[in-house]
Amino acid sequence: MAGFKQFLLVTGTLAALILAARAQSLRTPWSGHAHDAQHSALSPTASQSLNRIEWRTSMDGLVQFRGNFLAIHYGSPLVTRSNTVIVPVNTGLTNGFLVEALSGASGATNWTWVTDYLLPPHNWIPGLSSALTPKGRLYLPGGGGTVYFCDKPDKTNGTPSFGQAAFYGLANYLANTNAYLTNAFINTPITSDRYGDIFFGFQVTGATPVTLQSGLARIDFNGTAIWVSATNITGDTSMSKVQLSCAPALNNDHTKVYVAINNDVVNAGYLVELDSRTLAVLAKVRLKDVKVPANDASIADKGTASPVVAPDGDVYFGVQENPFGENHTRGWLLHFDSALAQLKTPGAFGWDDTPSIVPSSLVPSYRGSSPYLLLVKYNNYVSHGGDGINQLAILDPQNSMTDPITGATVMTNVLTIAGPTPDPEYTNTAPNAVREWCVNTVAIDPASKSALVNNEDGRMYRWSFASNKFTETNVLNSGTGEAYTPTVIGVNGFVYAIQDAILYCVGQ
Repeated sequence: MAGFKQFLLVTGTLAALILAARAQSLRTPWSGHAHDAQHSALSPTASQSLNRIEWRTSMDGLVQFRGNFLAIHYGSPLVTRSNTVIVPVNTGLTNGFLVEALSGASGATNWTWVTDYLLPPHNWIPGLSSALTPKGRLYLPGGGGTVYFCDKPDKTNGTPSFGQAAFYGLANYLANTNAYLTNAFINTPITSDRYGDIFFGFQVTGATPVTLQSGLARIDFNGTAIWVSATNITGDTSMSKVQLSCAPALNNDHTKVYVAINNDVVNAGYLVELDSRTLAVLAKVRLKDVKVPANDASIADKGTASPVVAPDGDVYFGVQENPFGENHTRGWLLHFDSALAQLKTPGAFGWDDTPSIVPSSLVPSYRGSSPYLLLVKYNNYVSHGGDGINQLAILDPQNSMTDPITGATVMTNVLTIAGPTPDPEYTNTAPNAVREWCVNTVAIDPASKSALVNNEDGRMYRWSFASNKFTETNVLNSGTGEAYTPTVIGVNGFVYAIQDAILYCVGQ
């Protein structure tokens, strides 16, 4: 019997080791905007404590302020299964990008690669946003609407080789390179599905040898590509392109893709649903203001809001209000069923934000019936009539309340927490004002029931859902007018945040 018990102990330990090894090999990397194709921002890895800055690296060689704020967005860093951190870096005032592959453990540079990517027309400077596929391939935006790809992003002994693909045919690009470089631009982050197919928006500003119109493209692992124009998607000739910086989202079985189409003159637009294999249009909805539903919502290119697909298939997308300022420029988080046929209860903040999915089990005080909740920033901007009590909020998509600012029916606040640092800019006009939450997607750590979020005061915080308190903080810098940026959790638990154009890696 003793021998049998010993056998069970040994084999049980072996089984545990095998399971651990499998878990290690199947670690899900931070593969794109808000972690995954649904943009959940849910980390499968427990975050480390925020005890110290492990390393840092510049994301911008020429930081550009407008007054006291950065009129720029930075692409999300990516983290591979082998803990290589892929960092996009701005190198010029109006154009110029390179990509650095860094050791997640030390921040040491593994390789650097310069891309010929050129920015589309913009007001706020968009970031270079790349993607990792489940097979480990790295895709980067290139010039002329092309993409570059690399199958060995974890290489440490020199720069890996890159291939190039064009959704309209690489031979066409190579035959007329200058025409495409001048007139065709990728204008959204790249999103990969679970098969390694990628999706992105592109903008065309002039004549091209192969006649292109702004729209959405799909390229599969073998380079086979299709595209569809914004006007064909919407059936509306006034629509000009996929919204700048709007990352396409996929539903939970990866058969549908969602993206916003807008007109950059009047900022009106649609949320659309397409077949992910053919890009055939399945559904579309004109996006409207919540308080004044006769008005089109503003689908402005200054923001970075992207669709989120929840575990139940519902789709969420942030817009700006119209008339401008009716909601203190907080915008609205519009809420639809999976077919975009039913408009459900909206959230009271949607501007420049991609909400994060919070399983309701992570919030011990929650007594509702929804299986998931939503984390959003909840700033209340003094500059547009607010009190400056800038908050984070967890919202219940299945319950409603009356919004105290507009009187609209909106999602119920489950938890809110205000920034801890007074804002000296508004000492006389709004004495209770605090520094803003400068995030456009927030990393969620289910293991600690918390969110990792950075603030304009120069600090990163851990917001505990159990205590509704900031249980950890780390000072990254002295605080300044920050760009709205993402937070990321790496495969070893390091936490990444961008402050003042610097990527900080924080751990224990």
